[in-house]
Amino acid sequence: MERVFYILSAFLYINTQANWVAEYGPFKTLLYSDWITCDHSRDLDLNVTATEVYFYDFQNNFNYSYTIESAAEAIQNAYNLDVTRRLILFVPGYKSHIIRNAPELIRVAFKNVPNVYLMIIDHSIYTSAQGGKVKSYERSVNYAYDLGKAVGKLLTKFRLMGFESKNIHCIGHSLGSHILGYAGSTYINMTSEKVRRITGIDPAGPCFSNSLIEDQLRSGCAEYVEVYHCNAGGLGTTSVLADTDFFLNDGKTQPHCDASFLNSFGDSEARCSHKSCVKYWTETVGNPGWYLAWKCDSYKAFSKGKCAANEVTIAGYSNPGNATGVFYASTGTYGVV
Repeated sequence: MERVFYILSAFLYINTQANWVAEYGPFKTLLYSDWITCDHSRDLDLNVTATEVYFYDFQNNFNYSYTIESAAEAIQNAYNLDVTRRLILFVPGYKSHIIRNAPELIRVAFKNVPNVYLMIIDHSIYTSAQGGKVKSYERSVNYAYDLGKAVGKLLTKFRLMGFESKNIHCIGHSLGSHILGYAGSTYINMTSEKVRRITGIDPAGPCFSNSLIEDQLRSGCAEYVEVYHCNAGGLGTTSVLADTDFFLNDGKTQPHCDASFLNSFGDSEARCSHKSCVKYWTETVGNPGWYLAWKCDSYKAFSKGKCAANEVTIAGYSNPGNATGVFYASTGTYGVV
């Protein structure tokens, strides 16, 4: 009888795992299993000096790249900086690279925005998929804190050059969002000020959704923190973290990310929804007011029109930052990837 029990238990475990793989794909299943080790230690003191900083002045058609420790001084020496401009900084997620889709969407979005400098962080040397997906993701999570400290120190150097904290806006996607949580805290510790705004675009879920709040992007890391959810419970976090949390559509699966269609192209529903968040957000840079968002307790209530009389704000780049709580927005036909 005991033998039958163990055989049945094993069958149920294998069947459950098979269902997870069928629904989410093997990588996502592994990321939410006991097989992955999530180390958020702040005592590792990992070397991140090979991280690259790409600096863009689109108005004058200038761009530079330097390693993160020397970037601020090198840019200042090479270029006559206008410290009255706004400083936009973007930190991409796991497996990203300066030539990948997310950094390119950010470059295109800000190319015609006047009076800004754009900086993009390329941490791919520490967060690539080398060594296997699970091991490389574990390594990337290990590096998140030290990468965040380095970004916070970089921003502090620009503050000392004369850029005011109120003119600094940091944007992160996935793992990059949590890196900015650490960066924001480092900046506060070093300057006793907060950057004006941190935008988290679908902050990473695996290793973070169930971790301590101090390990995640969160309210308090900037004067205003906003988070956009597109794949909550998948590659994105389920946690409500910010001054304002926006759930686009249901916040879990985006309407154009049909699994049966995408699988034939080697993609997945989770990846599609996760990447779509960057597409949605960057489209609002040139199209203010595209997405109106209503304060609401659930997507079910929102989709049934039960929140139509509630507080309304603008989701995306033009978000005025004067509303707090959980909001839902429908992207309609906009942002289809």
